[in-house]
Amino acid sequence: MTAPRSRTVLVLGANGRFGLAAAQAFAAAGWRVLAQVRRDPAPAMPASATIVRAPLAALAAGDALAALPRADVVVHGVNPIYTRWDEVLPAATAAMDVAERLGARFLLPGNVYNYGASMPALLDESTPQRPTTEKGEIRVAVENELARRAAASRLTATVVTAGDFFGAGSGSWLDQAIVRSLARGKLVYPGDRALVHAWAYLPDLARAFVAVAELADAAPFERFAFAGHSVTGHTFLAAVERAAASLGVAPVRGWRYGSMPWPLLRVVGVVVPLWRELARMSYLWRVPHALDGRRLAARCPQLRPTSLDDAMRASLAELGFGSAETHTALRPAR
Repeated sequence: MTAPRSRTVLVLGANGRFGLAAAQAFAAAGWRVLAQVRRDPAPAMPASATIVRAPLAALAAGDALAALPRADVVVHGVNPIYTRWDEVLPAATAAMDVAERLGARFLLPGNVYNYGASMPALLDESTPQRPTTEKGEIRVAVENELARRAAASRLTATVVTAGDFFGAGSGSWLDQAIVRSLARGKLVYPGDRALVHAWAYLPDLARAFVAVAELADAAPFERFAFAGHSVTGHTFLAAVERAAASLGVAPVRGWRYGSMPWPLLRVVGVVVPLWRELARMSYLWRVPHALDGRRLAARCPQLRPTSLDDAMRASLAELGFGSAETHTALRPAR
């Protein structure tokens, strides 16, 4: 049994890729959306959303909460840039403070950094968290703090762990590396194409957050693994090729393939912080991993994943590939 849809969600960081996808999904499901942003809202922000321009720190302190409607759920979509992860834990704890003040359930998108380079091939809610990087340690600290507050009855919370995002715009491995040279007929895959890698199509993940938020029998603290599309590089690239062909942008002379120059990234990373941080996480492309979504599927049977082909076609179209005529009916009806 699910909760009524006439509820309110506060999306923190609603201009970010995940935050915006969450705002869209909750609005489409009939929720009242409060969208916290630091600047003007993104063009794709739902027209029905109430824009909250207060800084996260002001909300956490309670200064700006009095003017807002009471929220039933807080979605944490704040994501500091990759070279400033010292801000991750402070931002997360501030978001938890907001949820506590509102008496709202806290929803957090988790990732696989927590499991480290020795992670097993299949990850689920009970997989031990043994981080081997600073970013992994930070993510574990965030989730431990969330669990601690839930155990103390200070808030209720759910973590939904997912793989690498793709879809719903730019800013992922898909557009930054894999299809960056697509117009020239070249695809670049960051890892061994024979290994399985976990991906999360953002619109599907956002709909999973709505489904979890509507559970009437949620525990004080829960974890869910989001299966997404855990596929080999060969399978992922084949989907890219089919999508490109359907959009009319496949190369006449066939595809060329490239790989990430990880040794160069490590060397240049001495002076380029972003490359250094990417190189530190390169094990994710050497260690096969998938997410076991059976528990989420059992609790939220209404969720229907978008096929990889449909998700890829929509993703490439949103990145500007293909003509306007080929951009119609990109996603299946829901």
